[in-house]
Amino acid sequence: CSLSNSSCLPLPVLQAAHCQMIKDLSACLLGQSLRVDCHYENKTSNPLTYEFSITKDNRKHVIHSTISVSENVYRSRANVTMQKNLVCLYLQSFTTSDEGVYMCELKATNDYTGNQIKNITVIKDKLEKCAGFSLLIQNTSWLLLLLLSLPLLQAVDFVSL
Repeated sequence: CSLSNSSCLPLPVLQAAHCQMIKDLSACLLGQSLRVDCHYENKTSNPLTYEFSITKDNRKHVIHSTISVSENVYRSRANVTMQKNLVCLYLQSFTTSDEGVYMCELKATNDYTGNQIKNITVIKDKLEKCAGFSLLIQNTSWLLLLLLSLPLLQAVDFVSL
């Protein structure tokens, strides 16, 4: 890198500003719900904003977002959980009418490289079932798990009487 070549100078600055990167986007069926996992690599503690959308019939529909307003048709059916390096979209009552190209868009505050975007085509018949129980434990509070297991415990007590 010679001094006369000024184009090599800004590169480290750009790399330093690149705060997060979407590594993988996957989709699976969890009961009657669609789950879309947006895995990312985070290089900053800056707040992260996200947007999940679907493109069908050449139109973009926002499902759940902190960047823009989500559409009414999805608002009551969608929720998002955020964990370290993972943003998950859950869309309840998933049907073939919800098929399309799903997009995960992430942006870290003060990340000047712009939004990170990744797409996945979702077709109901081609979806795998989500790897069940361990993920259920991670995403469900212990209280709910206890309530779910109470009838089982009562049944065991009844048998032992």
